[in-house]
Amino acid sequence: MSQRLTRLGLPALILSASIAGADTPSTEPAGPSGADSAAPETAVTLAGTESWHLTNAQGRPYHIMVSKPQGEVPYTGGFPVVYVLDGNAYFPAFHAAKQTQAALQKAIVVGIGYPDEQALNFLRRSYDFSPPAPADQNEPPQGGQDELLDFIEQQLMPAVAKRYPVDPHQQSLFGHSFGGMFAVYALFQRPALFDHVVAVSPSLWWRDRYLLAPEQQFRRQVEQGDVSVTHTSLALVMAERDSAQEIQDAQALARRLAPLSGHGLRSSVRIEPGEDHMSVPYRVVSRVLTDLLSARRQ
Repeated sequence: MSQRLTRLGLPALILSASIAGADTPSTEPAGPSGADSAAPETAVTLAGTESWHLTNAQGRPYHIMVSKPQGEVPYTGGFPVVYVLDGNAYFPAFHAAKQTQAALQKAIVVGIGYPDEQALNFLRRSYDFSPPAPADQNEPPQGGQDELLDFIEQQLMPAVAKRYPVDPHQQSLFGHSFGGMFAVYALFQRPALFDHVVAVSPSLWWRDRYLLAPEQQFRRQVEQGDVSVTHTSLALVMAERDSAQEIQDAQALARRLAPLSGHGLRSSVRIEPGEDHMSVPYRVVSRVLTDLLSARRQ
């Protein structure tokens, strides 16, 4: 367990970039040897972005980063939105891919991050993306998955829709590792919230595969006609160097969901050659954006 917990919070060697409009903490200048020590240190900014802080109902702050859409509002009356978990780590890559490819520039990308400089905030994400744990096993703190879903649905989505024209039928969620596990849970628990879910190397093994119970309930609801998935998709993306168990778990999930294709659910699993658990989310950014933005109900 401890080895897997460490993996979930493994820091990535990522250049921290301040998003335009974000508060930037002051730091002591630390230039390279021989550099002009009097030169002021300035933050890197990303053109075409804005950011703000939102606090959830429990008083926990989030740093929201937005890659703004370009061009005229589409014929649908609103722009597609892609919500990216672990925004501190992955938002810059999504923004850069979107800005440099004309076909992607009408998208709104929303990074859900934390107000600190860590690429992956181990304690916050361990709580936000996980189910409740027994009191004697709640280290690090866990159990915030429904609080995060409430925050996204009740606070974040309305805030984005207030700032931009949004296409309500093209809302997507991207998550990696523990965030991928949360993304799958979001589909099972609130299937109407997102049209498309992308889970990269999701931690389906967590707590003896706890997602099996909400999955079974989700499948029953779809089969009984209580939940519509006519225009819903789940894409599972694995790294070739993920563990054999993780790859098999993703493949098994896709097989179990395949019968729901008769109700409209599109599910798939793809293995990225040559990638490992921490490299794969960066490898797939452009493809993910292209796939998400080309899928819309008519």
